[in-house]
Amino acid sequence: QVQLVESGGGLVQAGGSLRLSCAASGTIFSINSMNWYRQAPGKQRELVASMADGGTTNYADSVKGRFTISRGNAKNTVYLQMNSLKPEDTAVYYCKMWIVPTTLRPVGVYWGQGTQVTVSS
Repeated sequence: QVQLVESGGGLVQAGGSLRLSCAASGTIFSINSMNWYRQAPGKQRELVASMADGGTTNYADSVKGRFTISRGNAKNTVYLQMNSLKPEDTAVYYCKMWIVPTTLRPVGVYWGQGTQVTVSS
């Protein structure tokens, strides 16, 4: 069973920084992509940043130049470094990974439980 556990959320003032972490555990053969989403109250969940297995990254226009997605040395961990935070970044942040558990099972989508990020003005 694959599980994703996130950490690092919290309350920060505008202009501050936070680093989110998401660690995958369980039976994992490979991870095809790692992604961060967020969902603000009353809004749809949106893609914030993504990293393909080869390392290619993409960002939402709203966070380009401020957020950085990276993969940990352990390879099963993804980070989201968030700098110059704004009140409009306030949301629950979720990590999502496309994971192949074993060579006998197809790739599946796995989500973390979410971590709250609140940016005060």
